[in-house]
Amino acid sequence: MSQIDVLSVGDVVTDAFIKLLNDRAAVQKTERGQLLTMPFGTKIPYDHTEVLNAVGNAPNAAVNFAKLGLKSGLVANVGGDSAGRDIINTLEHADVDTRYVHINPKKKSNYHYVLWYKEERTILIKHEEYDYHWPHLPAKEIPKWIYFSSISKNALDFHDDLVSWLGKYPEVKMAFQPGTFQMEAGVERMKRVYARSELVAMNREEAVYVTGGKYEDINDLMDQLHSLGPKIVMISDGPKGSYASDGNNRFKMPIYPDPKPPVERTGAGDAFTSTFVAAIVMGNTVDGALQWAPISSMNVVQHVGAQAGLLSERELAEYLKKAPAHYKPERL
Repeated sequence: MSQIDVLSVGDVVTDAFIKLLNDRAAVQKTERGQLLTMPFGTKIPYDHTEVLNAVGNAPNAAVNFAKLGLKSGLVANVGGDSAGRDIINTLEHADVDTRYVHINPKKKSNYHYVLWYKEERTILIKHEEYDYHWPHLPAKEIPKWIYFSSISKNALDFHDDLVSWLGKYPEVKMAFQPGTFQMEAGVERMKRVYARSELVAMNREEAVYVTGGKYEDINDLMDQLHSLGPKIVMISDGPKGSYASDGNNRFKMPIYPDPKPPVERTGAGDAFTSTFVAAIVMGNTVDGALQWAPISSMNVVQHVGAQAGLLSERELAEYLKKAPAHYKPERL
């Protein structure tokens, strides 16, 4: 079996989307932020449901890597239930290597419910408690890159196992897209992960939360992230665009214009980050990678879920040819 280019690592889930009717829910602004509101203690009609298997930060990335022509695999846990079998079948159908997806016979698979209201979503989550172990990888199956992302708060020791394994293989590079629990664990607990990362990616608010840097100063945020160890830093900033640095060169990139209003925004960040990483894996520069990533994100939000709108390298190139004149990286 050929060497895996990128081995993605993180939790995998099934998302059950419930499309709410526009007149059966509302969004209210409060001191606690925006709240999704619906009548309580009654029956509420909904539009339809869509069940998407094998999603989550790492599996979304794994599917994207395969779509872009890379040899892709996934390290994850599933239960010994029908949802687990559906997850594995979905990944294999997407050309993702599943030999390191561990089946837990007496456990359930992660199953989330997505309340889809207009183009936004609120996700009801529950992470099953698996016994996380780094798998044994034979020498001939060592991947070129690791893509490490969101994983359960029950897997803190797993981070140490991964970094210890990476210590034996200095040639393996790692991209780190921290999830919620990894950011909440703090920089001190995650310092070995950041230090071993070739590339770290997050959005602007997350960068402030992780580093304590200045929100209004993107260069300060990049400096702070570089100080943790990674050679390449990518910070996304929603409709304002994105930024990336390789330590010597820094660029700002606008978003790719939406052809029409978004259908649903789930997975836009995963598509952006994993496409950026894929470009780097393929030998692109940070400014080149910044030109790919927004195109993928733009197309994903035109579909339901994180994977239906993923693009091939050829399709990305076609969108790039049609890009407006302002769509180019600006050196900082």
